[in-house]
Amino acid sequence: MTVQKHSFPPVTVEVLPLAARFSLRLRAANREAAGAALGVALPHRIGRTASAGGLRALCLGPDEWQIDGPEAGAVRGAPLDGIPHALVEVTDREVTFGLEGPGVLDLLSIGIAREVGRMEVGRGARTVFDGVQAVLVREGEERFTLSVWRSFAPHVEELLHRGAREIALGL
Repeated sequence: MTVQKHSFPPVTVEVLPLAARFSLRLRAANREAAGAALGVALPHRIGRTASAGGLRALCLGPDEWQIDGPEAGAVRGAPLDGIPHALVEVTDREVTFGLEGPGVLDLLSIGIAREVGRMEVGRGARTVFDGVQAVLVREGEERFTLSVWRSFAPHVEELLHRGAREIALGL
């Protein structure tokens, strides 16, 4: 899949290439052992991220983490034997949009009814974008990623492009 990048100054919207993504569910008591086996700490607070060895763990719930990395083998091969857990590869389930520029907060406000400007860099949250479940991560001051299920991606992409065009035109 080729990266599609559309720039409507002051916002750039691009479909990011697939990266390995896993959904990990386990009891809080097993968090540290699972993190050690994976090679990345599993944050204990919802919305927090941790990175190590090319992997990033995002805590989405008290017993749920999203693990992202450059390749699936690093996670699939982790020695989690003996640790009760559910680890499911969801790489192809979602499409991730990269959103960047000084107008990114205005763009996100067209579909998210929360004050995303208050999110700290490196924080993530499960949210809703125009009625579509999404995971939003603040990557930098003016950079976010927004992941949605593949079936909703055309709808979300159209809204992002339309909103970015309107912001560029000052509407």
